[in-house]
Amino acid sequence: MPQNFQPKASIFICHGIAAECSISMRDTATRLVRAGYGVYGIDHEGHGRSSGRRCYIPNFNSIVTDCSDYFTSICEKPENRGKKRFLYGISMGGSVALLLHRKAPDYWDGAILLAPMCKVSDDMKPHPIVVSALTMICAVVPSWRIIPTPDIIDKVCKDPNMRKEVRSNPYIYRGKLPLKTCRELLMVSLDTEKNLNQVKLPFLVLHGGDDIVTDPSVSKLLLEKASSRDKTFKLYPGMWHAPTAELPDDVERVYSDIINWLDERANITASVSKASSTSSS
Repeated sequence: MPQNFQPKASIFICHGIAAECSISMRDTATRLVRAGYGVYGIDHEGHGRSSGRRCYIPNFNSIVTDCSDYFTSICEKPENRGKKRFLYGISMGGSVALLLHRKAPDYWDGAILLAPMCKVSDDMKPHPIVVSALTMICAVVPSWRIIPTPDIIDKVCKDPNMRKEVRSNPYIYRGKLPLKTCRELLMVSLDTEKNLNQVKLPFLVLHGGDDIVTDPSVSKLLLEKASSRDKTFKLYPGMWHAPTAELPDDVERVYSDIINWLDERANITASVSKASSTSSS
């Protein structure tokens, strides 16, 4: 929380698969607090400091419900009533943010989405027979950790210091993903893609042009399909999956874009915030 003054608005972080909030999101939270915002986060079930089998997602809706219950409890505190509230979703957390919005379409004032997981790229989309087989196997051995998880840290973080921090973070999961987790991620991606037209809140989506984890075209599709009147797409050529873990000069640029977008919407009336769609890089 900012010291000595009331925050401009509240920001709620939804982290990605195998990640957590307390260490990996510290720099993000610090920067946003310095910019005048109150920042909150929760480790999803089976992630970080939360209980549950590591990286096991038995039901994606449970993650959304947990976030909804906690975030809403913060928003409804007397000191926060009347403050604007923004979601901040990274990769899988982007899907969580969009589902939170779908759960309460008029509750959230906007969202920052970094390389959101909201579509399975066409060249990776499994055949329906494969999906059916995965569903049947999950019914028998849902926690079977057979899906190999490649070490993609060298492809996610361009900053060597950030890579070192990620590798030393005891709360980051680096093992094989359970079958049930893989199925839940697949199904929520397909569902989110099918319902992109239901997105109507103001949002800023940011994506690295050289991201190999989530295709930048996914964010472009979100921009095209969303019903939001206030929607902005920032594409960063040459950047990877984590735009906020690039080299220092690039990181400053990304955070500047994020904070400027928030500042323009934190203290304006709802009627003014319904701006026209924009796309820039």
